[in-house]
Amino acid sequence: MLRLSFAALLPCMLTSVFAQGLTESSLEKHVDSLALDFSFGQVKDAYWTGYPHHRRTPFAVSPDGSAAYLAYLDASETDVHVQQVDPKTFAAVGSAVTVAGCKEAGGLVAHNDGFALLTNEALPSGTSDAPADSTPVPVLYRYTDGQQSWKTYLGGPGVHEDFGLVASPDMNGDLVFSEEAGLYGAYFVVTAYTGSAAGHFGDSIQYVGEDGTLQNIQGASSSWGCSHNTGIAFEAADAAPFASICAEDQGAIWLNTQTQTMNGVKISNENTTNGGSGEPMGGMSGSYSGLARLTGTDSYVFAWVSRGAKDLTVNDWLGDGFTHSINRTNGRNVAIAQLTNKSTLDGEEATSQVGAADGDSQVNWITEGTADNSNAHVAAFNSESVLVTWEEIAEPQCDFVAMGCRGAFTGAYYQLVTNGKKVGEPVRAMDTFVAGDMVTMSEGRVCWPYVAMDWDLSQPVAYGGSKATTTKMSFACMNLDGGVSQGGQPSSKPTTSAAPSSEEATDAIPSTPTVPRTAEVPEASSAVAPTNVEATTNATPPTSTLLTSVRTQSEAPSTATTSIESADSPDVDEPTTSAAPPVETPTSHTKPHRPCGDRPRRRARRFSVPEPSL
Repeated sequence: MLRLSFAALLPCMLTSVFAQGLTESSLEKHVDSLALDFSFGQVKDAYWTGYPHHRRTPFAVSPDGSAAYLAYLDASETDVHVQQVDPKTFAAVGSAVTVAGCKEAGGLVAHNDGFALLTNEALPSGTSDAPADSTPVPVLYRYTDGQQSWKTYLGGPGVHEDFGLVASPDMNGDLVFSEEAGLYGAYFVVTAYTGSAAGHFGDSIQYVGEDGTLQNIQGASSSWGCSHNTGIAFEAADAAPFASICAEDQGAIWLNTQTQTMNGVKISNENTTNGGSGEPMGGMSGSYSGLARLTGTDSYVFAWVSRGAKDLTVNDWLGDGFTHSINRTNGRNVAIAQLTNKSTLDGEEATSQVGAADGDSQVNWITEGTADNSNAHVAAFNSESVLVTWEEIAEPQCDFVAMGCRGAFTGAYYQLVTNGKKVGEPVRAMDTFVAGDMVTMSEGRVCWPYVAMDWDLSQPVAYGGSKATTTKMSFACMNLDGGVSQGGQPSSKPTTSAAPSSEEATDAIPSTPTVPRTAEVPEASSAVAPTNVEATTNATPPTSTLLTSVRTQSEAPSTATTSIESADSPDVDEPTTSAAPPVETPTSHTKPHRPCGDRPRRRARRFSVPEPSL
């Protein structure tokens, strides 16, 4: 009898997995495995519509794989708690560390000896040049062995004062770390409260050294980028600038690694109305796990949702190279784009041809149909394959042309994609969602946190916000080999309908030391030639306006920064830098852009019934 060793069979087994795709047995669940020390409000209402989103719980694993960390906002919406988690059982290790006064868990990096947290908080009463009404400013914390090592402000007094001072009432961004560069990178939404952009919204990219020093890196740092940012995707690279993507309020999604603003490589045309673009990266409490670096490579995969684009017209405000479009579909579909490196699109760029009937022919669609899909995320299994996830409403009611939709939740989907092509059919689950960062574990699983609950997408959150809370966190993992690890439960067969909610409806960066600004504390991808940023136009975008939201609390900033030139910047036409003046429109339009017919923007849900689309 012919006998084959396991080693000989393994390639055949893996080939079978890649040919067949994922199965229900590939999905393991650790339901309610983590007991939280504090209550957590798991539902966040969307901007404008009030539709329910998962409130993000940042999740990260240490480089040596020995420790994981979960960050979550207290149910009171003040204080962020960071809990160490066993990466095998997803149970608590010790007690949570509370970072007092914080208003949002905006990003998390795990280290072998602790963690770094991106958050926002109010400055102490009496601080000079603080934003009004205790509006929070962005801040980065580093904790070592449970104790605060340093704290660095990324906005507020002393940061890019030549541009104007900024705050972050809602960050909707992300934090990454590059061991090769020795840098943290943070990309987040800001509103200016001094200078020519005061009262408007944009976004900011900031870099911080391992010692907590705020860096000013020419061609990488940015005080003001995409107008009225509607989505962020951000991932580390071996040198600054890191890989970055933004959605804006003028009609596109941009790969803006080399520009840090709303130009560069156009990934997608999107209809934008009333400052919205369809929540392509998740909207409120989104903008995480949207851009994944393939293991051991310089390539990336970006995932988003889109209604497609057709009938392109001129953007009179911005001029040549910028367009408006109308939606192709009522609901949103899931799409991916592949990057050969952090600033180069693998395939064709989205067209900017005025009069083009087809504005989305370059898009690699993962779903196509009449359903509405949202909450798209991506994570890498290895150097070729990624997991793409999303949530579906099979029969959606889409009351707003450029916002989300409502209807009965019909499943979360998990699709294997290899080299840009779908492999097999997606796994569907009714009880397992993505509500925090998707992380590639040391053994190759992709894992993420979620709250076990009945998920209801049929109606807006009640006025004043959801009252639902929990003291349990669940985790799920997807395995390429179809096995279930220690403590995990295989996925049960999905149910057929959603019940209403039971709780409530290149080279290293040269380092120039200076005074640290810290507070010391004891289907197939296109065959078209790659599109590189060097071949694109470099028009200058306008300033912006987004949701205003006021919150509260703690600690005075200091001021010095380090100026550095990026060691990894290719020859690009004058990339935007943090020292640049406020971003303006072309010379014929010099005032800041204010969408919505000059109406001021307000936060969260406006209406108890849908407003007609404009």
